[in-house]
Amino acid sequence: MKKFLLVPFAVAAIVFAGTKEAKAASDGMGLFVEPGVTYERGTTHTDWPSFFNDSSGESNGLGLMGRLGFHVADIVFLGLDARYSMPNFKDSSVNYSADATQFNWGPVVGVQTPLLGVRVWGGYVAGGWLDPKASGNLDVKIEDAQGYRVGAGLRYLMLSVNLEYQQLKYGKLNLENAGGFNFGSFDNVKPKNESWVVSVSFPFDL
Repeated sequence: MKKFLLVPFAVAAIVFAGTKEAKAASDGMGLFVEPGVTYERGTTHTDWPSFFNDSSGESNGLGLMGRLGFHVADIVFLGLDARYSMPNFKDSSVNYSADATQFNWGPVVGVQTPLLGVRVWGGYVAGGWLDPKASGNLDVKIEDAQGYRVGAGLRYLMLSVNLEYQQLKYGKLNLENAGGFNFGSFDNVKPKNESWVVSVSFPFDL
């Protein structure tokens, strides 16, 4: 994970060393916002409590993204990245299939290169949750998301087309209903998610 997150910093060093704009970086700081629409397609793995089998599944669906932060000389950007999505959650072991809501957030740092509008970035997911609706006699909520996200995009004016890879690990599973019983939280059950995210975003300066 650390190697992935170092990529934007390495690119930033190269860009700063080779562009004239970087010389004016101290005079070019400003705010930016970047709303967008996302679609994620991912796989999941859950080590369920002992009375269920371990399983794999899917989490696919549309969502919204938003970034708010600072940019320096229109080259380096640093901010907060938040995601809200509405995936369909499926799990093979317990035949779980339901629409869900998902939210996660964390810091992001990236570089807008002078090469054909190419952008690269890396982010740390510091928190979040995934809450599927009930499926049959089972209802769960997955919390304490952590992980990383790396991506690249092509920007033209205030339009950016992006592709990202993310890995998330959840720290807690709440078994809110199983056959009419609430079993509470399982801190030793840590579902994992690995996804590709395609997005269209609209970065602009304030």
